[in-house]
Amino acid sequence: MKTKMIIVAAPSGAGKSSFVERIAAEDARLHDIITYTTRAMRHHESQGKPYFFIPKDEFDKKVGEDFFIEWAQVHTNFYGTSYEQVQLAWAKDKVVIMDIDIQGVVTFKSKFPDAKTVFILPPSIEELKRRVIKRDGAPPPDLDVRMANAEKEMAKASEFDVRIVNDDFERSYTEFKKIVENWIG
Repeated sequence: MKTKMIIVAAPSGAGKSSFVERIAAEDARLHDIITYTTRAMRHHESQGKPYFFIPKDEFDKKVGEDFFIEWAQVHTNFYGTSYEQVQLAWAKDKVVIMDIDIQGVVTFKSKFPDAKTVFILPPSIEELKRRVIKRDGAPPPDLDVRMANAEKEMAKASEFDVRIVNDDFERSYTEFKKIVENWIG
């Protein structure tokens, strides 16, 4: 059976969104799901790229309307994946690919048991910390929370179909791409 959903998870800063954005741009069979978040937009982001940025009260309203397949508080913000986004992709006969928090993976696997899962690991917690600081331009205020969460998330990596250590982006991405291509035929 052809895979219809691929879920990529990793600690913040490990490279999951870079992997998903690149492969979705390179392979027209894939559709990168845009999730909703209450977090502030970063300087290089815009509405719908890579998230739909909404205020907390609007997020809460959508939760109450059962708009999300799954939603979770991640660090100090909220994230959710809508049914609408998945249905739009499948209506176009695309394979859904998304990067979500580890909490969301459990929910997705319960609702879509055939989904394939990939966990991206950093080479070390020190390297992960360096990447987060570099990406954000300065240490984010919740850096300690993120690193504590990263260690808990990495402890769950064995529960995923595949694990990839992102120590060298090009090599790791090539490995990731081969796995995804095998799954989608």
